[in-house]
Amino acid sequence: MKKIILISILLLSITFSGCNLFDTGDSPANNIDDKAAQLIKGDSEFGFELFQKVIAAETEAENIMISPLSVSLALAMTYNGANGETKTAMEETLKLHGLSPNDINQSYKSLVESLKSLDEKVLLEIANAIYYRDDFTVSPSFISTNENYYDAEVSELDFYSPDAVDVINNWVANKTHDKIKTILNEISTDQVMFLLNAIYFKGTWAKEFNPESTSTQPFYLDNGETTNVEMMARMDTLDYFSNELFSSIKLEYGSGNYNMFVLLPNSGKTLQNVISQLNKNNWDTWLEGFTKTNSVKIQLPKFKFKYEIELNNVLSDMGMGIAFSDAADFSGINGTGGLKIGYVKHKTFVDVNEEGTEAAAVTIVAIELTSAGPHNTPFNVNKPFLFVITEKDTGAILFIGNVNHPEYSE
Repeated sequence: MKKIILISILLLSITFSGCNLFDTGDSPANNIDDKAAQLIKGDSEFGFELFQKVIAAETEAENIMISPLSVSLALAMTYNGANGETKTAMEETLKLHGLSPNDINQSYKSLVESLKSLDEKVLLEIANAIYYRDDFTVSPSFISTNENYYDAEVSELDFYSPDAVDVINNWVANKTHDKIKTILNEISTDQVMFLLNAIYFKGTWAKEFNPESTSTQPFYLDNGETTNVEMMARMDTLDYFSNELFSSIKLEYGSGNYNMFVLLPNSGKTLQNVISQLNKNNWDTWLEGFTKTNSVKIQLPKFKFKYEIELNNVLSDMGMGIAFSDAADFSGINGTGGLKIGYVKHKTFVDVNEEGTEAAAVTIVAIELTSAGPHNTPFNVNKPFLFVITEKDTGAILFIGNVNHPEYSE
């Protein structure tokens, strides 16, 4: 049976457009200092690279969704237990070189506090947890650091109990409002700790689409085939940008702090052409080019899907391979050492419809023992496209993804 591939990446990442964004006004974004700004810049670079690596590595899945902020927060907690070459490798992979461990922890704390307080019309929840085997000794400083800076819920747990997997999965389901119900299938005898991050986002469009305007329309796939999709439609005045590669619009959520950017490749260009140009410098340049444009005719497909991936190979390719090997040094978790990352597993969910967007992400790090525009501008999103959701005051990119084949079902 011929397989139709749908690739859509939800990238929860952070981007920083310059310190001047945070120098004036009463926005909570003013809580971001220079160190946090440097961390946000690094997170942007990490997010774009992770996005591209996952795209390149995935060959089978119909839906691809990742959340780099979730991944980076889970790894940042894990980083607090790393030493030596392992610590350096994690800093370089996460693009955090030049920041001290205290800078990193304090900056993530400031960033998360700012993101969660920016728009009362948008619900953004970020939660962290650490579960460790009840017969395993954990350094008190590792626990206190993650409690103080990441507000992590730290619990010892009988990993041999048949209820242990359910305890962790119930935490995941609760923190994602049941959008992601499981992250763990079993616990092996070598595993002594799980570090988790969960993110939940729900934003209503500042101007909702009228469901009565939604209709079945053709969507043209890269392989030359056509499929029918539920296409939302409206006319609007909004920020618009175009260049030789793509055209783009900005759709606002709530009071306008959070936004979705939709990037549509131009005729003769492909989604991969756009993805290959995704980097921090290009993104900042593109953002500066958006201008308010009247009478943009928007046609945007509804889409909803889930995805999961184990990130070991991708993170190793990005420079963190030692953390998964017997040479790993996580003596900051337990002074006797002999620990490595068994796996980094990641799950996400997204639902874009007439009302707005709902999205969730979970990352789990398993620690285990080693063995030793113009007037009346048409914008018909009827082919593969890119979408980006941002927060304007911090410059944070909350979501970025590409859709090759929209699907939507309750």
